[in-house]
Amino acid sequence: MPVGRGADRHERTWHLLDTAGSLDALGARPVGTLLCVHGNPTWSYLWRSVAQRTLDVARAGGPAWRVVAVDQLDMGFSERTGVQRGLAQRVADLGALTDALALTGPVVTLGHDWGGVVSLGWAVDHPDLVVGVATCNTAVHQPGDASIPAPLRFALSPGVLGRGTVLTPAFLETTLAIAHPKLDRAVADAFRAPYRGAARRGGIGGFVADIPVDSAHPSAPELDRIAAGVAALDVPALLLWGPRDPVFLERYLDDLLRRLPHADVHRFEGAGHLLPEDVDVAGTVTDWLGDRLPEGTVPTGAEPSLQARPSPRWRGAPEPAGGAHLQADTDHVGDASRPLWAALDELRDDDGPALVEMAAPGGVRSVSWRLLARRVDEIVAGLGVVGVRAGDRVSLLVTPGADLTAVLYACVRIGAVVVVADAGLGLRGLTRAVRGARPDWIVGALPGLSAARALGWPGRRIATVALPTVARRALGVSHTLAEVARAGAVRLAAGGALPDAPTPDSTAAVLFTSGSTGPAKGVVYTHGQLGAVRDALATQYGVGTGTGLVAGFAPFALLGPALGARSVAPDMDVTSPRTLTATAVAEAVRAADATVVFLSPAAIANVVATASALTEGDRTALRRVELFLSAGAPVADSLLAAATELMPNATAHTPYGMTEGLLMTDVDLDGVRAAAAADASGVCVGVPAAGVTVRIAPLDARGAATGVLTDTAGVTGEIVVAAPHVRDHYDKLWRTDRASRLGVDDARGHRTGDVGHLDEAGRLWVEGRLQHVVTTPEGVLTPVGPEQRIERVPGVRRAGVTGIGPEGTQQVVAVVETVAPQRRPGLAPPSVASAVRAAAGVPVAAVLVVPVLPTDVRHNSKIDRTRLGRWASSVLAGGRMVRP
Repeated sequence: MPVGRGADRHERTWHLLDTAGSLDALGARPVGTLLCVHGNPTWSYLWRSVAQRTLDVARAGGPAWRVVAVDQLDMGFSERTGVQRGLAQRVADLGALTDALALTGPVVTLGHDWGGVVSLGWAVDHPDLVVGVATCNTAVHQPGDASIPAPLRFALSPGVLGRGTVLTPAFLETTLAIAHPKLDRAVADAFRAPYRGAARRGGIGGFVADIPVDSAHPSAPELDRIAAGVAALDVPALLLWGPRDPVFLERYLDDLLRRLPHADVHRFEGAGHLLPEDVDVAGTVTDWLGDRLPEGTVPTGAEPSLQARPSPRWRGAPEPAGGAHLQADTDHVGDASRPLWAALDELRDDDGPALVEMAAPGGVRSVSWRLLARRVDEIVAGLGVVGVRAGDRVSLLVTPGADLTAVLYACVRIGAVVVVADAGLGLRGLTRAVRGARPDWIVGALPGLSAARALGWPGRRIATVALPTVARRALGVSHTLAEVARAGAVRLAAGGALPDAPTPDSTAAVLFTSGSTGPAKGVVYTHGQLGAVRDALATQYGVGTGTGLVAGFAPFALLGPALGARSVAPDMDVTSPRTLTATAVAEAVRAADATVVFLSPAAIANVVATASALTEGDRTALRRVELFLSAGAPVADSLLAAATELMPNATAHTPYGMTEGLLMTDVDLDGVRAAAAADASGVCVGVPAAGVTVRIAPLDARGAATGVLTDTAGVTGEIVVAAPHVRDHYDKLWRTDRASRLGVDDARGHRTGDVGHLDEAGRLWVEGRLQHVVTTPEGVLTPVGPEQRIERVPGVRRAGVTGIGPEGTQQVVAVVETVAPQRRPGLAPPSVASAVRAAAGVPVAAVLVVPVLPTDVRHNSKIDRTRLGRWASSVLAGGRMVRP
């Protein structure tokens, strides 16, 4: 369309995508306009999915948002002006266009790449129209202490700029090539369509040349103006990010968050620069509009909230109803306002052991309550000396033990946010976690610091060990933990006071999940919620001051001091629970006079397998154990029974929980045995723990949890829990967090992603993961029941059930480990296949055998059915018969 007014005082012709006519045809009255601005070298085609999705929502009866997606001048199919258009000009151009369109509010801007800056500049200039802003991989500020990203430096270099952006399509082709996954040829050709020939690509070169590389650049003042204006925006904001972007690095997201601290953020792991092509930006934006601006406007006096509200009814999400309202029971929880370090303060004059490390360098190491309390105080004061402040993020790359415990409690006490990612995630998983969390500081031992340096993890570094000067310099270490403690001791000796304690609603920790069901997620807890976790464990199991606790599972080792419990870390590789032996458990029990033992299922299996090495003294020590706990994955009654034979005076319990809520239900061995007699499908994990409410969101024919929440017995669906000790939110994962709350009418509610059912006695049975549900022509199938039946077949050690084929017509495949391990994967022998099919209770299309089933990295016991399904699909389609 022609636009008659602009800063260059010439009439210009714009090409744009406008859904106003389509909404008119639907009879839908817009509640507002979504103004979409592309970057370089794309065009309005980038927003086609947003246009389609908004129309679909309107057609379904949801709020109708008009989409106006522009081709910026000299770009797409808009006019080639022949004028170099700087940032200020482009913001003015967009204003001239919206004036010509007579665009009225409410307006939400959506921009990508340099179009994000232009759209935000327009938002700053039109506060009377703007009710929200959204961006995909953009930046409004170039930090003075960092150069622009290498790909842009190269594109701007003499001899490359014109040739790479205008004379040849190199810049365009490079941008299209970095999509994840690779663009279809037709889509790539559509992006190329407006830029065929050098005469059509002048705007691409002009855009690159307009990047402010320093304060002397002509567009730098306008970028500074926009950056300052963005910080003053008080409307809802959505920041969407692809971490694999080689140009818009994470530091730019950090900067946007500092300017828009109230923004909702979602990082799409695995996605890159062309975010709307890589992931479902359209669905995320429409969901966000439905939550934040369902009628297009913000109610008077309302402020943006970081908590996702329940989805509007038109989205079809489950909602509590009648007697199935999901509300956490708070009658049985402790005082969450009691700080996490309260027991440490109360026991600071006690010379008894607080921590015992069985595998410390030089032998067993015991740390008293007095020493631990003093060390924590010194580190608190020392962290203040070196510059750690409340709210700073501190990544702890330290194995469980005294150093980790002291640093963790010091960070919590100072109000810093501890970031804990399991070493079992591997380097790739750890890199994703640390880069996503963006810590300000890293505290690590040599392996962690070496990885941080080699892989470019962010954060200033503190070493837990003394290092030579050359090594410190090479690893970028600014302080050692001993230096921090000494600096703190000096400050305290001089009369320095500890900082004010953080409030219960302050963020305390980001704890990463195991990554067993996708990229590890950062789970955010406040101080009050961590206190509630402590109190839930104390209430359920009576663990408290004076209890001796063998913690073969890191979270419980770290919670020991909060409980006032004497904690011992057994001799094992924490990244591989299967390395724990029966002898190591006995030695740990003896060292701390422990009465409580907590082990992961994989650890139990090896403990039982190595029991023959126990001495009579070891067995005597194990007879002291009164309570045995195992969680993290379903535990078979035979394994629990075998463990209790080693600890004959212990009551065996297997709690059900997750990183988002460590204790949701509990069952003892007698309960497991009684459940086994019931012959129901799934693993019985007992009744809800104190303060916990459990409901079920029934599955539909597609295997999706869309039904109304219920506590009716026998209904299979997604398990939904609520409790005071459930996590606050996911870190920078707005969409994931929203999905975990949909239909949950309680701030402390959580959709677990597990499927199962409640029985008549109120016991919960877990039947698998939601993403592992198989949709067969006969109906929905959950995997655990068939797996349990197959594992009763003589000669079968473990089984994994998965589905292959299109949704609704999937065929069941059983993959088994045999007692006598197979050397190579392949089709099961006829006798095994026949026995498996007879036992499964469902039609089985194929039976495969493998040497070892793939499991998660943290627990070494959860079968990775998604990976198994991909492998089975490949080999049954004629692919190579390799290990899954």
